Amino acid sequence: MRRGIVVITLVLAALALPTPALASLSIGSAGPGVHQLQKKLIKLRYLGPSGLTGVYGARTSQAVMAFQGWVGLTRDGVAGPTTLRRLHKADHRPIPWSRVYKHVEVHKARQVALLIGKGGKTVRAIHVSTAAPGHVTPSGHFRIFRKELMSWSKPFHVWLPYASYFYGGDAFHQYPSVPGYPASHGCIRIFDRDAIVMYHFATLGTRVVIA
Repeated sequence: MRRGIVVITLVLAALALPTPALASLSIGSAGPGVHQLQKKLIKLRYLGPSGLTGVYGARTSQAVMAFQGWVGLTRDGVAGPTTLRRLHKADHRPIPWSRVYKHVEVHKARQVALLIGKGGKTVRAIHVSTAAPGHVTPSGHFRIFRKELMSWSKPFHVWLPYASYFYGGDAFHQYPSVPGYPASHGCIRIFDRDAIVMYHFATLGTRVVIA
């Protein structure tokens, strides 16, 4: 009889324990949790469909940073408890400033670029890195006026893949380092395949709004 009471007591004690905190997911994580995370990021347009791999790589980290930037969390690319809770509650794509025409919006405070397609819907939300302190990414209304698959930057002696120029020598372009903070010389850095998505979306004449 005593043994039965002890077992019941232990079960009740276990039920009284607080719910464990959500586990963090980061680069190198894999499995069902990552798969579900990627599915939600794809649904909300922070990640492209080909990003559904079940493995937490750099692309997933960039998508998480885009979400974190949009909702006002620290952009570290780690899907920790707070990020996962906010993502679980999120039920719609990022809402743009304007729904009037196809365009690109760059929200500098959030370090996020929105690709707005027909009907004013957000096609993709992409983490970007704009100008570091001491440099300037211009604010205002622009249009894409030049595109180069592989552009050479004379001032900085570096190749800029998938470059779409919107003002002088400033362009959206692919870059290997797109951290969670403004780090460029004025251009808008985009990571890996997201830069290709931007390149094909931002055709010549596409409007660009930066603020």
